[in-house]
Amino acid sequence: MRIGFIGLGNVGAKLAGSILRNGHDLMVRDLDRAAAQPFLDKGATWADSPREMAQACDMVITCLPSPAACSAVMEAEDGVLAGLSEGSIWAEMSTTDANEVRRMAELARARGALPIDCPVSGGCHRAATGNISIFAGCDRATFETALPILTVLGRRVLHTGDVGTASTLKVMTNYLATANLLTCCEALVTMKAAGLDLATTYEAIRISSGTSFVHETESQMILNGSRDINFTMDLVAKDIGLFDRIASDAGVPLEISPLMVEIFRDGIARYGARAQSDDIIRRLEDATGLEILAPGFPSEMLDDEPEEPGYEIVRGGRA
Repeated sequence: MRIGFIGLGNVGAKLAGSILRNGHDLMVRDLDRAAAQPFLDKGATWADSPREMAQACDMVITCLPSPAACSAVMEAEDGVLAGLSEGSIWAEMSTTDANEVRRMAELARARGALPIDCPVSGGCHRAATGNISIFAGCDRATFETALPILTVLGRRVLHTGDVGTASTLKVMTNYLATANLLTCCEALVTMKAAGLDLATTYEAIRISSGTSFVHETESQMILNGSRDINFTMDLVAKDIGLFDRIASDAGVPLEISPLMVEIFRDGIARYGARAQSDDIIRRLEDATGLEILAPGFPSEMLDDEPEEPGYEIVRGGRA
C-alpha cells in the first residue's frame, strides 16, 4: 500500500516518520518543502500537488492545523478530492470540527473513496515512537481495511463509530487535558506561594489521586522552564472552542468550559497565539511574582517506552 501524507508539522512529521520507519512506501507534501526534505532523504517521494498524491496513493492522510486548512487542501482545484478514486482511503488525522469532516467525507464518498476521521491523542513524544493512541470514525469495513496502517501509526486504536465520532471524542479529550493543565498550574503556583518545595510537590501529585497524564508530562516541562510541549495556545483555543460549541449546540449549560476559553483568550492576548500552551502558567506567575521552576526536570518529553505493535481497543476488553 502506498501512503500519502500531507502536513509535516509537530505531530504530522512524527506520524509520517512511523510510516517510513516501518518500511512503507511514502509520498509527502507540506507547504514548506524544507519540512519534507528529511523524508525525501530517507526514500520518500514528493507530491507536486494534493491531487497528484491522491492519484498515486492507496491512502492519503491529512494532518493540518485547522478545519479551514483541511478543507482548502481537500477542495482546491488540484486538491485531494480531485484525485481520489474508487476504493482509495482518505484519513483525516487532525483535531477538527466533526461537522466539517462529515461534509468532506460525503464529498470523498461521491468519488468512491473511503473516508476516516482518525485523530491522535497522547502527545508528540508518543507520536514519535508509534505509541500514540488513535480514534477512528468510519464504517467497520473501512476500519478493517485501514487497521494495518493505523496500527503502524499508533499503539492503541479505537473504532468510535461513524465518521465524525472520532473528532467529537478527540475534542472532548483535549478539553479534559486543558482543564487538567489549568488546575496543575494553579496547584503548582499555590504550593509555591504556601512555601512548599516544587519538586516535592510534583512527586506528591504524581503518587496520589491527583495525578494524571498531563501532570506527569506537562508539569515537568513547566518546572524545567522550557514549557515546550509542542502545542501552542492557538491550537488549545481552537480545540476547547470546538468542545464549547458542541456543548452549546447540545444545550448543555457548561460552567467551566467558558471560563477556560476566556483564560486562553487572555493568554493569547498576553503572550501570542504561537506561545506554548504551558506558558499559560505565566498568567499566575505574573500575578504573584513567583517563578514556578525546580531543578532536575527534563527540557523535552521523550517516550521511554519501546515501540510496540499496535492493536485495536475493543470496548470491554482487548483484541
